Amino acid sequence: MALNRRHFLAAGALATPVLAAGSQVSATADEQHRRRVATGADLLAAQGWRALAGRSVGVLSNPTGVLHGGEHIVDSLVAAGVRPAAAFGPEHGFRGSAQAGGSEGDYTDPRTGIPVYDAYGITADKLAQMLTKAGVDTLVFDIADVGARFYTYIWSMYTGMVAASKTGASFVVLDRPNPLGGTAAGPMLDPAFASGVGRKPIVQQHGMTVGELARFFDAEFLPDDGGSLGDRLEIVRLRHWRRDTVFADTGLHWVPPSPNMPTPDTALVYPGTCLFEGTVLSEGRGTTRPFEIIGAPGIDWRWREELLSLGLPGAEFRENYYVPTFGKFTGQTCGGVQLTVTDPRSFDAIRTAVAMIVTARRVYPDVFAWRPDNFIDKLSGSTRLRTMVDAGAGVDEIVGSWRGELAEFTSRRRKHLLYR
Repeated sequence: MALNRRHFLAAGALATPVLAAGSQVSATADEQHRRRVATGADLLAAQGWRALAGRSVGVLSNPTGVLHGGEHIVDSLVAAGVRPAAAFGPEHGFRGSAQAGGSEGDYTDPRTGIPVYDAYGITADKLAQMLTKAGVDTLVFDIADVGARFYTYIWSMYTGMVAASKTGASFVVLDRPNPLGGTAAGPMLDPAFASGVGRKPIVQQHGMTVGELARFFDAEFLPDDGGSLGDRLEIVRLRHWRRDTVFADTGLHWVPPSPNMPTPDTALVYPGTCLFEGTVLSEGRGTTRPFEIIGAPGIDWRWREELLSLGLPGAEFRENYYVPTFGKFTGQTCGGVQLTVTDPRSFDAIRTAVAMIVTARRVYPDVFAWRPDNFIDKLSGSTRLRTMVDAGAGVDEIVGSWRGELAEFTSRRRKHLLYR
């Protein structure tokens, strides 16, 4: 049973339908930029969560599932008398205490007494069993994504959608902004390289909100994985978000979506510099600026000089030395650079990271190497990046090699977009 769409109205005098296409707000662009973005969670909470009243609700969320004042949606639901039947935790866990590749297991939430199920890395069939066991007829997804294909929360959402399709449950997405804005970039995933860091063929930086992605997934992929949700997919739209809006312009408070995503600055570089996880270089885990600090023992000032000579738009590099407290090169002194984004709208995270990889390999041939398991192929979506770099291809040649598939993806996603 789909939620009644008349409940999905934005709070306030305008009462603009949350699911309506296009913008009905008569305001200038500058006025819209000055307004705080209202998340789907904030809009439903302002209505006392009445759109979910009388339903047996499951909540797939983590610490980012909060209202503007900092209250978690599960606590808000309980306070409003809409007590969830269960909560489900993705990678890092429902309360977010686990490191990369970890989760919190099954437990009872001490604050609310609600059962919490570990949903990280499980199959849709297993999650469907959990939904059935908990008696869930409406699964609510509220997690902040960072806009990269290899960030696992969007694949937890996909698993939840397939599980809902299998059980006949409704799937409700409480939309949140894409912190990078709405521009797509990077190569397409080759299905032969599908994994937990990329299950379906989308580009590396998808440029969609989770609500838009859910619409895309439902139309493009779910028909082959159990059936489209159709009108059982409900998107509670954002208010005042546009495709050119990066997180700094939203007026929202940043909640780290994972332990190594501490700031919005991290999110800006992550779709590119996460590629260093596929190399032997440190991607900055074990420092206070993961994914912004990149390096290894044996790297020195020459890398920064090479990178500055490229004139990469919106990027600034600082020579940097650091000792990781965990991860690669724990306790060892690494040399490298700190990447700072000076202009988010001209900055291209993926092209910048490709330039960093190409120059690191050329300047430090005895230091740079791919991880022996070729994890880079799963991150980049195919063997192409690795083989082109190894063959000595330049940055423009590498980035240009995926121009056609990026254009095709950008066109294909257009009908699923909710925001201008």
